[in-house]
Amino acid sequence: MSFNIAIDGPAGAGKSTIARRAAEELGFMYVDTGAMYRTIALYLLRSGTDMEDEKKLRLALDHMNISIDYQDGVQQMYLNGENVTGLIRTEEVSCMSSRSSAKPPVREKLLKLQRDLAARYNVIMDGRDIGTVILPEAQLKVYLTASVEERARRRCRELLEKGENADLSEIEKDIRERDYRDMHRKTAPLKIAEDAVYVDSSDMTINEVIGRITELARKRMGSADEG
Repeated sequence: MSFNIAIDGPAGAGKSTIARRAAEELGFMYVDTGAMYRTIALYLLRSGTDMEDEKKLRLALDHMNISIDYQDGVQQMYLNGENVTGLIRTEEVSCMSSRSSAKPPVREKLLKLQRDLAARYNVIMDGRDIGTVILPEAQLKVYLTASVEERARRRCRELLEKGENADLSEIEKDIRERDYRDMHRKTAPLKIAEDAVYVDSSDMTINEVIGRITELARKRMGSADEG
C-alpha cells in the first residue's frame, strides 16, 4: 500500500520547495499539482477560452491533453505533447491559474490523474485542497503557512534574484487578494483539514520545515508498519 503525504497552504508558503526536497529525503515521488493547474491555465490563455461559459470550458478541456514525466527526478509538464515546464511560472499564468483552478471542469480534469499517481506510488502532493478533497485518506496531512508579510518578502527576494522588478507592497496586496479568493471560492476552498498538522514557517528555515515534515512522515510510516 502506498504512503501519501498531503501538503496544503496558501500561496507563497514554500509548499513546492519543501515538498520537493522532503520527497528527495524520503525517496517519494513529488507531485506538483500547482504545475498541473498552471499548465491548464497556460492552455486557457493561449486558446482565449471564456472560463465563465462552462460549456465552452468543458469543450476546450476535451481538446487538451495534459501529462507528466520525470527527468532526473524533476517533474516535467506536457501540454498536447509540448514540454511547457519552463513556460508556466509567469505572473500571468499564476493569476489565470488562481482563477481557473476554482472551476469544477478544471478540477475534474486533473482529479483522476492525481489520485492514480497516489494509488501507485509513495507521493508528496502539495496544493490547496489535497488533504481535504484530492487525498482525504492521506496518512499524513500538513497545513504549511507563513505570515502574509513573510510570504511577500520571500516572493520579492525571489523576483529580485531573477533580475526582475519587484514592489513589496504590491506583492503583499496580491497575496492577500489571492488568499481571499482561495479561501472563499465555491469549489474546494483552501482550509485546514481536521487531522492536519499545522506548520507556520514564518520563523523557520527551509531545512527546519523539511526536518519537521520528514520526522512526522517517518513516525507515521513506522506506526503503520507496526500496525
